[in-house]
Amino acid sequence: MTTGQDIRLGADIGGTFTDVALDVRGSLFSAKVLTNYAAPEQAILDGIEIVSREAGISASDIDMIIHGTTLATNALIERRGARTALITTEGFRDVIEMRTENRFEQYDLNLKLPRPLIPREDRFAVKGRISAQGKELQPLDEAALDVIAKEIAAQDFGAIAIGFIHSYMNDAHEKRAREILQRHLDLPISISAEVSPQMREFERFNTVCANAYVRPQMADYLGRLQVRLKEMGADCPVYMIHSGGGLVSVETAAEFPVRLVESGPAGGAIFAADIARRFDLTRVVSYDMGGTTAKICLIEEFQPQTARSFEVARTYRFCKGSGMPISIPVIEMIEIGAGGGSIAWVDAMGRIQAGPESAGSEPGPACYGRGGGRPAITDADLLLGKLDPDNFAGGKIKLHAEASTAAITRDVGSKLNLEPQAAAFGICDVVDENMANAARVHAVENGKNIGENTMIAFGGAAPLHAARLCEKLGVDLCLIPQGAGVGSAIGFLKAPFGYEAVASQIQRLSQFDPAALNAMLNDLKTTAEGFVRAGTGGEILREVTAFMRYAGQGWEIPVAMPDRDFTSEDAAMIEAAFKSRYAQFFGRAVEGPEIEFVTFSVKAQDSRPEGERHAIQTGGKPVPAPATRAVFDPALGCEQETAIVPRETLSPGDRVAGPAVIVEAETSTVVTSPFDVVVQSDGTLLLVRKGK
Repeated sequence: MTTGQDIRLGADIGGTFTDVALDVRGSLFSAKVLTNYAAPEQAILDGIEIVSREAGISASDIDMIIHGTTLATNALIERRGARTALITTEGFRDVIEMRTENRFEQYDLNLKLPRPLIPREDRFAVKGRISAQGKELQPLDEAALDVIAKEIAAQDFGAIAIGFIHSYMNDAHEKRAREILQRHLDLPISISAEVSPQMREFERFNTVCANAYVRPQMADYLGRLQVRLKEMGADCPVYMIHSGGGLVSVETAAEFPVRLVESGPAGGAIFAADIARRFDLTRVVSYDMGGTTAKICLIEEFQPQTARSFEVARTYRFCKGSGMPISIPVIEMIEIGAGGGSIAWVDAMGRIQAGPESAGSEPGPACYGRGGGRPAITDADLLLGKLDPDNFAGGKIKLHAEASTAAITRDVGSKLNLEPQAAAFGICDVVDENMANAARVHAVENGKNIGENTMIAFGGAAPLHAARLCEKLGVDLCLIPQGAGVGSAIGFLKAPFGYEAVASQIQRLSQFDPAALNAMLNDLKTTAEGFVRAGTGGEILREVTAFMRYAGQGWEIPVAMPDRDFTSEDAAMIEAAFKSRYAQFFGRAVEGPEIEFVTFSVKAQDSRPEGERHAIQTGGKPVPAPATRAVFDPALGCEQETAIVPRETLSPGDRVAGPAVIVEAETSTVVTSPFDVVVQSDGTLLLVRKGK
């Protein structure tokens, strides 16, 4: 249905803070509240009360709430989902445990593979076989399913996943199995043909298992959230942002909760893409650092890079292949366990390390005074003078420097014979170098030079570290938008109603069947638009993509296709488009081998008006500093008297020479000595390298 959108609210539950952003007819109000692990919805309600009071409205005035959360991700990482039964094709019971032949650490003799989400005793095999072409080779053993249903009913299962071989080509067996099980059981049942209708059974089976595993917990949470919102008077539609960056209804999210994994970071990427469009920046690297993790995303031509799969719960933090594959459309980014709450420690070789373990919001870093005794990155930032202990989170949280000093001295300084400030600098520089390395690797893997990008930094901790990261990466310009401390929540407000439907259908281009392709694409368009129409009645834009390869290759590349019916004459056009795209990736096309389709994607989203455009201004009039304090400058290696400037006192065209700290309620922007900061026409801060 179409709803009024004069007053909209975005809420992002993170590992440490819950961010809330309220847009009242163009005026923005925001709040950061510590995440409540026992009742995550409580932090949202608390945040709504704060911003509603500041805006002078009541909860009943809100027209729409858009929500993103890490709860599904955390349930997978911490293995806190429902006991789930997997029903699969006979002979494929151990696919999710055998994984692929890829060895992600080739020379590690003690390699630890991730445990399968569903143990072997909870996996059931049944006869019935579909061919790779979608033909039935063996009928489904329905009698065996009746027996399996009784076994499941006799135990304490909370959900069921069904994954049959080649069901992406023909879903009849999976749907029939669901019908039979539903006659005996009152449990949520997920089938792989609906959750992830793509080839490669290991990834597809893992995805449907993950969906079933978190489905009861997420359905309970979303239902509880809606009830409590109505009790406080917010009786408005609630939409969820999914990992691909679009909005879906709560009902869709409850049925396919695996689509919510990485939903919070997706909002941040949308926020950065919107800033890039406003300033006409075609090459951008977004840097989102919160309380638990830091995320890097490449944005080109105002669009975040996307992928069809990603991993969660990696046993080796930076090793691709060491995690649980989730095969759904997602905004592609690199993530490391380095947030403001990440714990600092010294390893057996005497090296400072940070993360991936986080202090979170309970108990939090040592300086929070909430019972945490281990040093976190926030403690190091405090000792280096980046944070004002009396004005953290707008003065809502009092920081205790003496607790930070004690924790850093005990766990880092004493072990390395370092003074507290030197240990704090070591912690921050290790974190910054880890992020710089991750950004370099991500850019190189995509064939990009990271130094040619403009950085957009947001999240509660990113503005504290962005200038130093730019120094390490050779980036000359960095934007800190207004509301950067709650960037992901603001990104939710920018997100379109959108959904991406995918389906695999392997076909040689030499055997191109336009009628079959048109039928499949029309089904995908109907599916994608159906989800979008649940939230909007406006114009819908579509993007059609074919994932293609040379026959015999292991992986495919995305090739944009026209959004229209195809005819037999289009084969030459498709071949030319594939070869052009292949040359973009690998330097040249290959002549001779057959070309084949593997997967098709249709992305539908509602049309959104473009925001106001602004030109980058690198010059400005110097303004005096109203106050100073000693802040450690990493470029000089010592403390410097540093300008402390409240952001609200600055006007467009003002220029503050580094070193400086620009303070605001939700974050602080540290301007190191190699940079100056210039206020843009919309209030965005631009860090510009001196002499550039």
